[in-house]
Amino acid sequence: MPLITNDAVVFGLLMAILAAIFVTSHSSNPGWKKFYRIVPSLLLCYFIPSVFTSLGVIDPNESNLYYMASRYLLPASLVLLTLSIDLKAVMNLGWKAVAMFFAGTTGIIIGGPIALMIVSAINPEITAGAGPDEVWRGLATVAGSWIGGGANQTAMFEIFEASDTLFSAMITVDIIVANIWMAFILYGAGMSDTIDRWFKADSSAIETLKKSVADYQASIAKVPTLVDFVKMGAIAFVIVALGHVLGDTIGPWVSENSETLSRLSFNSPFFWIVVTATLGGFAMSFTKQRELEGAGASKLGSLFLYILVMTIGMKMDLGAFVDVPGFFVIGFIWIVIHVIILLTVGKLIKAPFFFTAVGSQANVGGAASAPIVASAFSPALAPVGVLLAVLGYGVGTFGAWLCAIIMQAVS
Repeated sequence: MPLITNDAVVFGLLMAILAAIFVTSHSSNPGWKKFYRIVPSLLLCYFIPSVFTSLGVIDPNESNLYYMASRYLLPASLVLLTLSIDLKAVMNLGWKAVAMFFAGTTGIIIGGPIALMIVSAINPEITAGAGPDEVWRGLATVAGSWIGGGANQTAMFEIFEASDTLFSAMITVDIIVANIWMAFILYGAGMSDTIDRWFKADSSAIETLKKSVADYQASIAKVPTLVDFVKMGAIAFVIVALGHVLGDTIGPWVSENSETLSRLSFNSPFFWIVVTATLGGFAMSFTKQRELEGAGASKLGSLFLYILVMTIGMKMDLGAFVDVPGFFVIGFIWIVIHVIILLTVGKLIKAPFFFTAVGSQANVGGAASAPIVASAFSPALAPVGVLLAVLGYGVGTFGAWLCAIIMQAVS
Protein backbone atom coordinates (compact mmCIF):
# COMPACT_ATOMS: atom_id res chain seq x y z
CA MET A 1 0.00 0.00 0.00
CA PRO A 2 1.58 3.33 -1.05
CA LEU A 3 1.97 6.10 1.48
CA ILE A 4 -0.15 8.51 -0.65
CA THR A 5 -3.29 7.17 -2.33
CA ASN A 6 -5.23 10.38 -2.98
CA ASP A 7 -4.66 11.59 -6.56
CA ALA A 8 -5.17 15.22 -5.52
CA VAL A 9 -2.28 14.88 -3.07
CA VAL A 10 -0.11 13.03 -5.60
CA PHE A 11 -0.79 15.74 -8.18
CA GLY A 12 0.12 18.45 -5.67
CA LEU A 13 3.38 16.62 -4.94
CA LEU A 14 4.23 16.36 -8.65
CA MET A 15 3.51 20.05 -9.22
CA ALA A 16 5.70 21.00 -6.24
CA ILE A 17 8.55 18.91 -7.69
CA LEU A 18 8.05 20.47 -11.12
CA ALA A 19 8.10 23.98 -9.65
CA ALA A 20 11.29 23.22 -7.71
CA ILE A 21 13.00 21.95 -10.86
CA PHE A 22 11.97 24.99 -12.91
CA VAL A 23 12.91 27.52 -10.22
CA THR A 24 16.35 26.01 -9.64
CA SER A 25 17.08 25.40 -13.34
CA HIS A 26 16.35 29.07 -14.11
CA SER A 27 18.21 30.35 -11.05
CA SER A 28 21.16 32.70 -11.38
CA ASN A 29 22.90 30.88 -8.52
CA PRO A 30 26.31 29.63 -9.81
CA GLY A 31 25.86 26.29 -8.03
CA TRP A 32 22.54 25.55 -9.72
CA LYS A 33 23.91 26.72 -13.08
CA LYS A 34 26.81 24.30 -12.76
CA PHE A 35 24.49 21.48 -11.67
CA TYR A 36 22.12 21.90 -14.63
CA ARG A 37 25.00 22.07 -17.09
CA ILE A 38 25.67 18.46 -16.09
CA VAL A 39 22.17 17.17 -15.27
CA PRO A 40 19.39 18.03 -17.78
CA SER A 41 16.29 19.40 -16.06
CA LEU A 42 14.10 17.16 -18.24
CA LEU A 43 15.86 14.10 -16.84
CA LEU A 44 14.92 15.20 -13.30
CA CYS A 45 11.28 15.56 -14.37
CA TYR A 46 11.32 11.86 -15.19
CA PHE A 47 13.69 10.69 -12.46
CA ILE A 48 12.40 12.31 -9.25
CA PRO A 49 8.80 10.98 -9.52
CA SER A 50 10.25 7.52 -10.23
CA VAL A 51 12.18 7.71 -6.96
CA PHE A 52 8.95 8.38 -5.06
CA THR A 53 7.41 5.36 -6.80
CA SER A 54 10.41 3.15 -5.99
CA LEU A 55 10.27 4.21 -2.31
CA GLY A 56 6.59 3.28 -2.12
CA VAL A 57 5.39 6.84 -1.54
CA ILE A 58 3.13 6.72 -4.60
CA ASP A 59 1.83 3.91 -6.80
CA PRO A 60 1.14 4.63 -10.50
CA ASN A 61 -1.11 1.57 -10.69
CA GLU A 62 -3.41 3.11 -8.08
CA SER A 63 -3.50 6.50 -9.79
CA ASN A 64 -5.48 7.87 -12.73
CA LEU A 65 -3.14 10.81 -13.27
CA TYR A 66 -1.26 9.29 -16.19
CA TYR A 67 -4.50 8.41 -17.96
CA MET A 68 -5.78 11.94 -17.43
CA ALA A 69 -2.56 13.52 -18.69
CA SER A 70 -2.13 11.22 -21.71
CA ARG A 71 -5.75 11.35 -22.89
CA TYR A 72 -6.56 15.00 -22.16
CA LEU A 73 -3.44 17.11 -21.60
CA LEU A 74 -1.22 15.44 -24.21
CA PRO A 75 -3.55 16.04 -27.19
CA ALA A 76 -4.37 19.52 -25.83
CA SER A 77 -0.65 20.32 -25.73
CA LEU A 78 -0.28 19.11 -29.33
CA VAL A 79 -3.09 21.47 -30.38
CA LEU A 80 -1.55 24.45 -28.60
CA LEU A 81 1.98 23.73 -29.80
CA THR A 82 1.01 23.26 -33.45
CA LEU A 83 -1.43 26.17 -33.28
CA SER A 84 1.56 28.51 -33.28
CA ILE A 85 3.09 27.19 -36.50
CA ASP A 86 3.60 30.17 -38.75
CA LEU A 87 4.12 28.47 -42.10
CA LYS A 88 4.86 31.78 -43.82
CA ALA A 89 7.54 32.62 -41.23
CA VAL A 90 9.04 29.15 -41.63
CA MET A 91 9.15 29.62 -45.40
CA ASN A 92 10.71 33.06 -44.90
CA LEU A 93 13.63 31.35 -43.20
CA GLY A 94 14.61 30.27 -46.70
CA TRP A 95 14.50 26.88 -48.36
CA LYS A 96 17.87 25.86 -46.93
CA ALA A 97 16.60 26.14 -43.33
CA VAL A 98 13.57 23.99 -44.10
CA ALA A 99 15.70 21.57 -46.14
CA MET A 100 18.09 21.05 -43.22
CA PHE A 101 15.17 20.48 -40.86
CA PHE A 102 13.72 17.77 -43.09
CA ALA A 103 17.18 16.31 -43.69
CA GLY A 104 17.36 15.86 -39.92
CA THR A 105 13.89 14.31 -39.90
CA THR A 106 14.86 11.91 -42.69
CA GLY A 107 17.99 10.95 -40.77
CA ILE A 108 15.87 9.94 -37.79
CA ILE A 109 13.27 8.06 -39.87
CA ILE A 110 15.81 5.89 -41.69
CA GLY A 111 18.50 5.91 -38.98
CA GLY A 112 16.39 3.94 -36.50
CA PRO A 113 15.74 0.95 -38.79
CA ILE A 114 19.37 0.91 -39.99
CA ALA A 115 20.72 1.02 -36.42
CA LEU A 116 18.30 -1.74 -35.40
CA MET A 117 19.43 -3.96 -38.31
CA ILE A 118 23.14 -3.37 -37.58
CA VAL A 119 22.86 -4.18 -33.87
CA SER A 120 20.58 -7.18 -34.55
CA ALA A 121 23.21 -8.60 -36.91
CA ILE A 122 26.06 -8.06 -34.43
CA ASN A 123 24.29 -9.11 -31.22
CA PRO A 124 20.73 -10.43 -31.55
CA GLU A 125 20.41 -10.63 -27.76
CA ILE A 126 20.26 -6.84 -27.46
CA THR A 127 17.20 -6.66 -29.68
CA ALA A 128 15.54 -9.82 -28.38
CA GLY A 129 12.06 -9.36 -26.94
CA ALA A 130 8.48 -10.38 -27.43
CA GLY A 131 5.11 -8.66 -27.22
CA PRO A 132 5.29 -5.30 -25.41
CA ASP A 133 9.04 -5.85 -24.90
CA GLU A 134 9.84 -5.93 -28.62
CA VAL A 135 12.65 -3.42 -28.95
CA TRP A 136 11.20 -1.68 -32.02
CA ARG A 137 8.21 -0.61 -29.90
CA GLY A 138 10.52 1.17 -27.47
CA LEU A 139 12.58 2.68 -30.27
CA ALA A 140 9.35 4.10 -31.72
CA THR A 141 9.09 6.30 -28.62
CA VAL A 142 12.64 7.57 -29.22
CA ALA A 143 11.68 8.39 -32.81
CA GLY A 144 8.70 10.35 -31.50
CA SER A 145 10.94 12.35 -29.20
CA TRP A 146 13.70 12.90 -31.77
CA ILE A 147 11.38 14.14 -34.52
CA GLY A 148 8.84 16.02 -32.41
CA GLY A 149 9.13 16.00 -28.63
CA GLY A 150 7.68 14.61 -25.43
CA ALA A 151 4.09 14.72 -26.65
CA ASN A 152 4.93 12.76 -29.80
CA GLN A 153 7.01 10.35 -27.73
CA THR A 154 4.08 9.53 -25.47
CA ALA A 155 1.83 9.19 -28.50
CA MET A 156 4.16 6.47 -29.88
CA PHE A 157 4.24 4.79 -26.45
CA GLU A 158 0.46 4.58 -26.41
CA ILE A 159 0.02 3.65 -30.07
CA PHE A 160 2.62 0.87 -30.17
CA GLU A 161 2.11 -0.27 -26.55
CA ALA A 162 5.71 -0.71 -25.41
CA SER A 163 6.09 -2.06 -21.89
CA ASP A 164 6.73 0.37 -19.04
CA THR A 165 10.11 -1.28 -18.43
CA LEU A 166 11.22 -0.86 -22.03
CA PHE A 167 9.91 2.70 -22.14
CA SER A 168 11.91 3.58 -19.01
CA ALA A 169 15.12 2.34 -20.63
CA MET A 170 14.41 4.20 -23.86
CA ILE A 171 13.79 7.49 -22.04
CA THR A 172 17.30 7.21 -20.61
CA VAL A 173 18.79 6.54 -24.06
CA ASP A 174 16.78 9.41 -25.54
CA ILE A 175 17.82 12.03 -23.01
CA ILE A 176 21.50 11.13 -22.64
CA VAL A 177 22.29 10.55 -26.33
CA ALA A 178 20.39 13.69 -27.33
CA ASN A 179 22.25 15.81 -24.78
CA ILE A 180 25.65 14.44 -25.82
CA TRP A 181 24.87 15.43 -29.42
CA MET A 182 23.67 18.85 -28.25
CA ALA A 183 27.04 19.39 -26.54
CA PHE A 184 28.79 18.80 -29.88
CA ILE A 185 26.44 21.25 -31.62
CA LEU A 186 27.12 23.96 -29.04
CA TYR A 187 30.85 23.37 -29.46
CA GLY A 188 30.39 23.70 -33.23
CA ALA A 189 28.53 26.99 -32.77
CA GLY A 190 31.73 28.50 -31.43
CA MET A 191 33.55 27.67 -34.66
CA SER A 192 30.65 28.20 -37.09
CA ASP A 193 32.69 30.54 -39.30
CA THR A 194 35.23 27.78 -39.93
CA ILE A 195 32.49 25.24 -40.68
CA ASP A 196 30.74 27.71 -43.01
CA ARG A 197 33.98 28.12 -44.96
CA TRP A 198 34.20 24.34 -45.29
CA PHE A 199 30.57 24.23 -46.45
CA LYS A 200 31.30 27.24 -48.74
CA ALA A 201 28.13 28.72 -47.25
CA ASP A 202 27.00 32.33 -47.40
CA SER A 203 25.82 33.27 -43.90
CA SER A 204 25.01 36.93 -44.69
CA ALA A 205 21.30 36.08 -44.84
CA ILE A 206 21.42 35.24 -41.14
CA GLU A 207 21.66 38.93 -40.27
CA THR A 208 18.51 39.72 -42.26
CA LEU A 209 16.85 36.76 -40.62
CA LYS A 210 17.61 38.08 -37.14
CA LYS A 211 15.69 41.29 -37.80
CA SER A 212 12.68 39.73 -39.57
CA VAL A 213 12.13 37.12 -36.84
CA ALA A 214 12.46 39.66 -34.06
CA ASP A 215 9.96 41.96 -35.81
CA TYR A 216 7.41 39.15 -36.16
CA GLN A 217 7.69 38.10 -32.52
CA ALA A 218 7.22 41.71 -31.43
CA SER A 219 4.16 42.13 -33.67
CA ILE A 220 2.17 39.33 -32.01
CA ALA A 221 3.36 39.75 -28.41
CA LYS A 222 0.64 40.90 -26.01
CA VAL A 223 -0.36 40.79 -22.35
CA PRO A 224 -2.66 37.74 -22.14
CA THR A 225 -6.22 38.25 -20.92
CA LEU A 226 -8.74 35.83 -19.40
CA VAL A 227 -10.51 35.81 -22.77
CA ASP A 228 -7.29 34.61 -24.42
CA PHE A 229 -6.94 31.72 -21.97
CA VAL A 230 -10.61 30.76 -22.38
CA LYS A 231 -10.11 30.70 -26.16
CA MET A 232 -7.00 28.52 -25.81
CA GLY A 233 -8.82 26.11 -23.53
CA ALA A 234 -11.87 25.93 -25.79
CA ILE A 235 -9.87 25.39 -28.99
CA ALA A 236 -7.63 22.76 -27.40
CA PHE A 237 -10.27 20.70 -25.65
CA VAL A 238 -12.93 20.90 -28.37
CA ILE A 239 -10.38 19.42 -30.79
CA VAL A 240 -9.43 16.83 -28.12
CA ALA A 241 -13.13 15.94 -27.80
CA LEU A 242 -13.40 15.50 -31.57
CA GLY A 243 -10.33 13.24 -31.46
CA HIS A 244 -11.95 11.05 -28.82
CA VAL A 245 -15.14 10.80 -30.90
CA LEU A 246 -13.18 9.74 -33.97
CA GLY A 247 -10.99 7.35 -31.97
CA ASP A 248 -13.98 5.67 -30.33
CA THR A 249 -15.64 5.31 -33.73
CA ILE A 250 -12.87 4.54 -36.23
CA GLY A 251 -10.61 2.44 -33.97
CA PRO A 252 -13.15 -0.34 -33.24
CA TRP A 253 -14.32 -0.31 -36.87
CA VAL A 254 -10.76 -0.90 -38.13
CA SER A 255 -10.26 -3.73 -35.59
CA GLU A 256 -13.35 -5.50 -36.88
CA ASN A 257 -12.91 -4.91 -40.61
CA SER A 258 -9.25 -4.58 -41.59
CA GLU A 259 -6.36 -6.70 -40.35
CA THR A 260 -3.96 -4.79 -42.61
CA LEU A 261 -4.87 -1.39 -41.16
CA SER A 262 -4.76 -2.87 -37.66
CA ARG A 263 -1.12 -3.89 -38.22
CA LEU A 264 -0.45 -0.23 -39.04
CA SER A 265 -2.01 0.71 -35.64
CA PHE A 266 -5.02 2.39 -37.26
CA ASN A 267 -7.16 0.37 -34.83
CA SER A 268 -5.75 2.32 -31.87
CA PRO A 269 -8.22 4.97 -30.65
CA PHE A 270 -5.24 6.92 -29.31
CA PHE A 271 -3.76 7.09 -32.81
CA TRP A 272 -6.82 8.99 -34.00
CA ILE A 273 -6.77 11.24 -30.93
CA VAL A 274 -3.20 12.45 -31.59
CA VAL A 275 -3.70 12.69 -35.36
CA THR A 276 -6.83 14.79 -34.84
CA ALA A 277 -5.03 17.01 -32.31
CA THR A 278 -2.04 17.54 -34.60
CA LEU A 279 -4.08 18.21 -37.74
CA GLY A 280 -6.60 20.31 -35.80
CA GLY A 281 -3.88 22.51 -34.34
CA PHE A 282 -2.22 22.81 -37.74
CA ALA A 283 -5.55 23.82 -39.33
CA MET A 284 -6.06 26.49 -36.66
CA SER A 285 -2.61 27.89 -37.48
CA PHE A 286 -4.05 29.10 -40.79
CA THR A 287 -6.68 31.15 -38.97
CA LYS A 288 -6.57 34.31 -36.89
CA GLN A 289 -6.39 32.09 -33.79
CA ARG A 290 -2.68 31.60 -34.50
CA GLU A 291 -2.17 35.02 -32.91
CA LEU A 292 -2.95 33.36 -29.56
CA GLU A 293 0.71 32.37 -29.62
CA GLY A 294 1.45 35.98 -28.71
CA ALA A 295 -0.62 35.46 -25.56
CA GLY A 296 1.29 32.29 -24.64
CA ALA A 297 -0.44 29.34 -26.37
CA SER A 298 2.78 27.32 -26.65
CA LYS A 299 3.69 28.09 -23.02
CA LEU A 300 0.36 26.68 -21.85
CA GLY A 301 0.89 23.69 -24.12
CA SER A 302 4.36 23.19 -22.63
CA LEU A 303 2.91 23.22 -19.10
CA PHE A 304 0.49 20.45 -20.08
CA LEU A 305 3.41 18.57 -21.58
CA TYR A 306 5.56 18.82 -18.43
CA ILE A 307 2.67 17.57 -16.30
CA LEU A 308 2.52 14.58 -18.64
CA VAL A 309 6.27 14.05 -18.23
CA MET A 310 5.89 13.98 -14.44
CA THR A 311 3.16 11.32 -14.65
CA ILE A 312 5.34 9.26 -17.00
CA GLY A 313 8.09 9.53 -14.38
CA MET A 314 5.74 7.89 -11.89
CA LYS A 315 5.59 4.85 -14.19
CA MET A 316 9.34 4.56 -14.71
CA ASP A 317 11.16 1.52 -13.39
CA LEU A 318 14.62 2.51 -12.13
CA GLY A 319 15.68 -1.10 -12.48
CA ALA A 320 15.24 -0.77 -16.24
CA PHE A 321 18.47 1.25 -16.37
CA VAL A 322 20.44 -2.02 -16.26
CA ASP A 323 19.14 -2.69 -19.80
CA VAL A 324 20.36 0.64 -21.10
CA PRO A 325 23.97 -0.21 -22.19
CA GLY A 326 22.87 -2.37 -25.12
CA PHE A 327 20.26 0.14 -26.19
CA PHE A 328 22.87 2.91 -26.06
CA VAL A 329 24.65 1.23 -28.97
CA ILE A 330 21.49 1.53 -31.06
CA GLY A 331 21.03 5.14 -29.94
CA PHE A 332 24.56 6.20 -30.86
CA ILE A 333 24.49 4.49 -34.27
CA TRP A 334 21.12 6.13 -34.89
CA ILE A 335 22.34 9.63 -34.06
CA VAL A 336 25.52 9.13 -36.15
CA ILE A 337 23.38 8.29 -39.20
CA HIS A 338 21.32 11.43 -38.50
CA VAL A 339 24.53 13.52 -38.37
CA ILE A 340 26.00 11.99 -41.53
CA ILE A 341 22.85 12.82 -43.51
CA LEU A 342 22.73 16.34 -42.06
CA LEU A 343 26.36 17.16 -42.86
CA THR A 344 26.12 15.61 -46.34
CA VAL A 345 23.03 17.62 -47.25
CA GLY A 346 24.51 20.74 -45.62
CA LYS A 347 27.66 20.40 -47.68
CA LEU A 348 25.75 19.74 -50.91
CA ILE A 349 23.44 22.75 -50.61
CA LYS A 350 26.09 24.96 -48.93
CA ALA A 351 23.83 25.68 -45.95
CA PRO A 352 25.14 27.85 -43.11
CA PHE A 353 26.04 25.75 -40.07
CA PHE A 354 23.37 27.65 -38.14
CA PHE A 355 20.67 25.95 -40.22
CA THR A 356 22.37 22.58 -39.79
CA ALA A 357 22.60 22.94 -36.02
CA VAL A 358 19.11 24.31 -35.43
CA GLY A 359 17.54 21.95 -37.98
CA SER A 360 19.03 19.02 -36.09
CA GLN A 361 18.15 20.26 -32.63
CA ALA A 362 14.60 21.18 -33.67
CA ASN A 363 14.21 17.45 -34.33
CA VAL A 364 16.28 15.78 -31.63
CA GLY A 365 15.90 18.32 -28.84
CA GLY A 366 12.55 19.90 -29.66
CA ALA A 367 11.25 23.21 -28.38
CA ALA A 368 13.11 22.86 -25.08
CA SER A 369 16.61 23.02 -26.52
CA ALA A 370 16.38 24.25 -30.13
CA PRO A 371 16.13 27.89 -28.91
CA ILE A 372 19.21 27.30 -26.72
CA VAL A 373 21.22 26.17 -29.73
CA ALA A 374 19.92 29.08 -31.83
CA SER A 375 20.84 31.49 -29.02
CA ALA A 376 24.40 30.18 -29.06
CA PHE A 377 24.73 31.84 -32.48
CA SER A 378 22.78 34.97 -31.48
CA PRO A 379 20.11 35.62 -28.81
CA ALA A 380 17.97 37.27 -31.50
CA LEU A 381 17.83 33.95 -33.36
CA ALA A 382 16.19 31.99 -30.52
CA PRO A 383 12.71 32.30 -32.14
CA VAL A 384 14.06 30.48 -35.22
CA GLY A 385 14.69 27.46 -33.01
CA VAL A 386 11.15 27.72 -31.68
CA LEU A 387 9.64 27.98 -35.19
CA LEU A 388 11.42 24.88 -36.48
CA ALA A 389 10.80 22.92 -33.26
CA VAL A 390 7.08 23.66 -33.46
CA LEU A 391 7.17 22.39 -37.05
CA GLY A 392 8.66 19.24 -35.52
CA TYR A 393 5.61 18.81 -33.30
CA GLY A 394 3.49 18.93 -36.44
CA VAL A 395 5.40 16.24 -38.37
CA GLY A 396 6.64 14.26 -35.37
CA THR A 397 3.66 11.96 -34.96
CA PHE A 398 3.60 11.02 -38.64
CA GLY A 399 7.37 10.73 -39.07
CA ALA A 400 7.78 8.64 -35.93
CA TRP A 401 4.87 6.40 -36.93
CA LEU A 402 6.52 5.78 -40.33
CA CYS A 403 9.87 5.06 -38.64
CA ALA A 404 8.18 2.60 -36.27
CA ILE A 405 6.42 0.77 -39.09
CA ILE A 406 9.78 0.37 -40.91
CA MET A 407 11.48 -0.84 -37.71
CA GLN A 408 8.68 -3.35 -37.19
CA ALA A 409 9.24 -4.63 -40.74
CA VAL A 410 13.02 -5.09 -40.34
CA SER A 411 13.02 -6.49 -36.79
